[in-house]
Amino acid sequence: MGDAWPELEAVAREKRRELVLQGPQADARLEQASGRLPPRLFSLKLLNYLEVSGCPGLRELPAELGQLRALTSLILCRDGLAAVPGQALAQLAALKVLDLSGNQLTELPEQLCGLPDLNTLNLSCNELKSLPAGLGRCPRLAVLNISRNQLSAFPAGFFSPELALLGTLSASENQIEELSGDIGLLPSLKSLDLSSNKLTEIPAELADCSKLKEINFKGNKLKDKRLEKMVNGCQPKSVLEYLRVGGRGGGKGKSKENGEKDDGREKDKKKKKDKKTKKEGAGEEDDELEDINRMMIKVLHISENSAPVIVKVTPAVKDVRPYIVCCVLKGMNLKTGNSLKRFLTAQTKLHDDLCEKRTTATIATHDLRLVKRPLLYDARPPKQFKVVPLGRKEIKADELVRQLQFEAEEQRKQKKRQNVSGLHKYLQLLDGKENYPCLVDAENDVISFPPITNSEKTKIRKSTTDLFLEVTSPTSLQICKDVMDTLILKMAELHKFALENQEEEVTSDPETEALCGPIGPAFYKTAEMLNGTQLVVEQVRVVDDEEKLKVLYPSKTDLNMNVLTIIR
Repeated sequence: MGDAWPELEAVAREKRRELVLQGPQADARLEQASGRLPPRLFSLKLLNYLEVSGCPGLRELPAELGQLRALTSLILCRDGLAAVPGQALAQLAALKVLDLSGNQLTELPEQLCGLPDLNTLNLSCNELKSLPAGLGRCPRLAVLNISRNQLSAFPAGFFSPELALLGTLSASENQIEELSGDIGLLPSLKSLDLSSNKLTEIPAELADCSKLKEINFKGNKLKDKRLEKMVNGCQPKSVLEYLRVGGRGGGKGKSKENGEKDDGREKDKKKKKDKKTKKEGAGEEDDELEDINRMMIKVLHISENSAPVIVKVTPAVKDVRPYIVCCVLKGMNLKTGNSLKRFLTAQTKLHDDLCEKRTTATIATHDLRLVKRPLLYDARPPKQFKVVPLGRKEIKADELVRQLQFEAEEQRKQKKRQNVSGLHKYLQLLDGKENYPCLVDAENDVISFPPITNSEKTKIRKSTTDLFLEVTSPTSLQICKDVMDTLILKMAELHKFALENQEEEVTSDPETEALCGPIGPAFYKTAEMLNGTQLVVEQVRVVDDEEKLKVLYPSKTDLNMNVLTIIR
C-alpha cells in the first residue's frame, strides 16, 4: 500500500500534520481500491488537516476515520460519498471545519450536532432533503453553507440563541417555503443568502439582526412586490429598514403584545409620510430614485456593429475545455477610488463561489483596446505555446506549470502544510491533460490560459473602460452563461457605485444640502449622470472552424434579471 500511496509514507516519515489527496491520480487509486481509503491513512494520528477532494471514486468512509482524533479540518468535497459514519464523526471532538460539499448525501447523522468545536460546516451541492434536528445546538458554529440541496424547511427550533456565533448562513437554491421569525434571535448574523427558494414572505424580525450587512432573497416570489423590487435591486439597507418600520415583508410580523415596538413603528411611518409630503412632487422624485437604482445596460447586436468580435473554436478543445462564452462591455468606470480593486475582488469571489474554485468555470477579463482580433480558442501541447502570465515574464506553458509546481512545494515546506495559495491551487485542474486550452489573438499571442492565468498583454488597468469578457468551462455551456450573467451584474453594481461616489466627491456641499434637503440639485445631477452613462454590452459570436455559429452572447434569453434594465 505504501507504493500505491507515497503521500502517506511521506507524511508519516516527515511527521506532517496535513495531508491532501486530490485529482485524477488519487481518484484512480481509489477506484482500484473499490472506493475505500487505504488503512494506512488511519494510523497517521498526528494529522490535523485531511483533504480528499475531486475523487468521485471515494464512495464510503470506514469507522476507522474516528481514530484521527487530532483532526481539526476534514475536507471531503466533490467526491462520491452517499453517507458518512455517525459514530466515527462523534469521535472527532477537535473538529472545527467540516466540508462535505459536492457529494451525493441524502441525509446526515445526528452525531454531527455533537461536535463541540465545529465552526464551519459546508454541506452545499448534495441531495439533502432535511437537516439533523440538533444542528441549531452547535454553540460554536459560525459558517453554515447548505446551498444547492433539496431542503424544504429548516429544522424546528433551528434558529435559537444557542447559535450565538452564526455569522454566515447560505441556503440558496433549495425549496425552502418559510423563514421563521426566530431568525431574529441570531445576534451575530452578518450574511444571509436564501436566493432561489420558494419564500413568499420575509419575517419582520430579520431586522432585529443588528449586524446583518449582506442579504440575498433574489429568485423568490414574494407577495409584497415593493419588497421584492428592493430585494432584486440589491438594497440590503432598504430591505431591513422597510421591515423595521413595519413593511408587509412578513405576513405574521411581530407580536402585537409588544405594544411599544408597534407604536414606534407607527411613529416611524408617520415621520416618513410627513417627510415625503414636505415637497411638492415628492412621489415623482421617489419614482425617479427607483429608476436610478435599477442599473441600465444597453445590448448592441452584431448587426449594429461594423466590426464585431468573433472567436473561432478549433476541434482540439472538445476533449479539454469545450465551452466558451464571450462578450464586450463598454463604458466601465474603474478610476474612482478603489473601483479596480473592488472589481478584482468580485472576480475572485465569483471564482471561489459560483465557479466552485474554477472547477466548473473560469473567468478572464481583458482590456479591449489591447485585444488584437480575430481570436482563436484552441488546445495545444504545452511545449508548443508561450504565455506572459500576469506579473511574470514570457514562458512556455509546460515550464510555467513546472515552475508553479516547484513554488507550491516550496510553499508547503515553508508553511509546513499541504494547501497552497495563488495560481498554485489550480494546477490539479490540468492533471492528465496532454493539451492545454488557450485563447490566441491575431498576433499568435496567448492572451488567456484557462484555468490558470490571463496574459499581461491585455491586463485590466484603472484607465480601462472597454473590456473583453471571457468565460470557459469543461462541463457546461449554461454554466458559462450563468457566470457571465452574474459577472455583468456585478460589474454594473460596481460601475453604479463608482459613479455615485464620484458624484459625491464633486457635489458634496453641506450648505447646499441644508438649503435643498436630501433631494436637490445634487440628486438631479446624479440622475442625469447615471442615466446618461449606462453600460453597453456588445454581442460576440463564437463559431466553429467552418464559421458556423456555436454561441451568440448575449442572446434574448440572457441577462434577464429584474435588477437590470436591458435596452435591446
